[in-house]
Amino acid sequence: MYANIIIDISHEKLDKTFQYRIPPELEDQIQAGTQVEIPFGAGNRLRKGYVVGLTEKEEFDKERIKPVAGVVAGSVTAESQLIQLAWWMKERYGSTMNQALKTVLPVKQKVKQKQARFIRRLLTREETLEAAREAGRKHYKARERLLLALADGMEIPWQVAMDQMNLSPATLKPMAEKGLIALVSETVFRNPRIQGDAAAGDISLNQEQSRIAAEFRDRYDKGIREKALVYGVTGSGKTEVYMEMISHVLQKGRQVIVLIPEIALTYQTVMRFYSRFGGLVSIINSRMSAGERYDQFERARSGEARIMIGPRSALFTPFSDLGLIIIDEEHETAYKSEISPRYHARETAEHLAEMNDAALVLGSATPSLEAYSRALRGEYGMYQLTKRAKEASRMANVQVIDLREELKSGNRSIFSRGLQEAMTKRLERGQQTMLFMNRRGYASFVSCRSCGEAIRCPHCDVTLTLHFGQKLVCHYCGYEVKTPNLCPSCGSPYIAGFGTGTQKIEEMTKRMFPQARVLRMDMDTTSKKGGHQEILSAFADGRADILIGTQMIVKGHDFPNVTLVGVLAADLSLYTSDFRCGERTFQLLTQAAGRAGRGELQGEVLIQTYNPEHYSIQCAASQDYESFYAKEMVYRDMLRYPPSCQMMAVLASCPQEETLETAMTDLNKWAMEAGKGQAVQIIGPAQATIYKVNDIYRKILYLKDENYDILIKLKNHMDDNSRQASWHGHVAVQYDFA
Repeated sequence: MYANIIIDISHEKLDKTFQYRIPPELEDQIQAGTQVEIPFGAGNRLRKGYVVGLTEKEEFDKERIKPVAGVVAGSVTAESQLIQLAWWMKERYGSTMNQALKTVLPVKQKVKQKQARFIRRLLTREETLEAAREAGRKHYKARERLLLALADGMEIPWQVAMDQMNLSPATLKPMAEKGLIALVSETVFRNPRIQGDAAAGDISLNQEQSRIAAEFRDRYDKGIREKALVYGVTGSGKTEVYMEMISHVLQKGRQVIVLIPEIALTYQTVMRFYSRFGGLVSIINSRMSAGERYDQFERARSGEARIMIGPRSALFTPFSDLGLIIIDEEHETAYKSEISPRYHARETAEHLAEMNDAALVLGSATPSLEAYSRALRGEYGMYQLTKRAKEASRMANVQVIDLREELKSGNRSIFSRGLQEAMTKRLERGQQTMLFMNRRGYASFVSCRSCGEAIRCPHCDVTLTLHFGQKLVCHYCGYEVKTPNLCPSCGSPYIAGFGTGTQKIEEMTKRMFPQARVLRMDMDTTSKKGGHQEILSAFADGRADILIGTQMIVKGHDFPNVTLVGVLAADLSLYTSDFRCGERTFQLLTQAAGRAGRGELQGEVLIQTYNPEHYSIQCAASQDYESFYAKEMVYRDMLRYPPSCQMMAVLASCPQEETLETAMTDLNKWAMEAGKGQAVQIIGPAQATIYKVNDIYRKILYLKDENYDILIKLKNHMDDNSRQASWHGHVAVQYDFA
């Protein structure tokens, strides 16, 4: 047996491995992740390295391969665990070891030390709250906002105050002169750190929350590291339950990872954790630089940070004693990686928890069918929260509006008459409205009324989307072109946009309600750093009456003055080419409905649809997850879709169509060979939903079986054979488990 070993795991070139022979007496002790001592270089100086792979095949002259000198005692480090995890991911998801390593290991960058500036409060908490009230009486909104935030924490980073709280240096100077705050600077890790005041974050739990926290503590103390689902209605206070669990695990001297979808990783969410746990919290997100991300992992490695909050990549925090993983909004699609290895955070977290003897807690108001069915089978524990945490906060009244009837009565506007009336009432009362439309842009596509041809991307098999300013954009490869005056196909001048996007909704809203202050939140308006927070802060401060947006506005936000949510076209996500489209629609509508009436005022939700009878829409309107689950599972059982059956997609892509055709024929043949005598269902090969992206053609093969291990066996057989094929290196093959 031979071991492929890396010497420096922080080096950018992680694919630089060295091969060593494993002496027979060490074969039982060495696996992926084991730290070993090896003779290195011309002088055979002993150096430490990590085993990243095992093989029976030598890569060069057998006589020149040196033996491993020994195994390092007590070598189970955070790094060795991550390398073991990378090996598991490679085997399960069919990537290369190098791809898996680059996913799990933080890559060290050469970065200069950074000076961090903080705003520190100089008053007691009570004095700060009084100063905030005084600022509110004088209508100093920015000063009031800062003082309220400082009442819950001793410090706030300068950048957080500028970017996310929308403050300016002009606001801070007079406050510093009056002795309310101090502006301090120090050399620190790149981290948006707030020195928390733990007592300020303590809250009292209701009966349901207390019961769940007590059960978790009791089981944890008995050494039961369960996998559990916290299933609670929107606004039921899942975050408070998580914080009780985290507090208990920290008391045991262990560490915690909290996964939150990027889209819901807002200042509002993060501040709740900071106010409770202060400087023990570290955060990562996709907008951080490589140096900033690396610093967060260094804080975790050194023990300075004991809670890591972030999207799915936070799962790979190098904690030495991980005791708990929490996945909030576990149903979110963002937990599935779209690049190789195409891992799912839920499955990977399960394996990581087992490796560390840690507990795993999943939370959602609309659990994925996979998680809920496992809870029903007893594979997961289930904790339920049946009512909202704030006693004054009641579930919103939901009404479904049939757009077919609106059309019959002559209303061709995107706003039904009921929604127009409800929005007018909110504006009169000084209350806020959210309008949800799951499509950005101005119009969905531009087509010719003479020949019927839509204007398509020359590099991808999709129509271009019309954006404001007469710009056509491909949302797949980024191709842009000015909207032509004549049809490129037939030369006709009768070309126009069809469909409605968020930009067009914004324009129509301003026209219909000229007195309203309107904000729009989608990928276009939040592309710059701090864009999300700028818009959310403005809306939270009451500087806008109506917020229009895509799904990013319905994730985890808490605006007490929002009493109306309008879903403009509930059908948009219902007819996508994905077997989970009904589930996605139900989840989106339920989350959207959960934004209304989170304060003391009663909320109202209006769902506009052309298909009001569909069970996804009916169940979302009644907030009835159990009914939705029962109806959706009938469909999944009948068509053998997950979670009723295991399914693997084999995705192949190539710039040459003929080469791709050959590869798919081979892959199909190998799948049939390996599946002979098994009840494997093979569908395809067929063209991918979007056949061409960026001049690369894509085909897909689906394999279904009730036994996951059978699909792994098929994947391995196809993978082994493809390495010997003539097209190897020309066709990219990925394995994706649905």
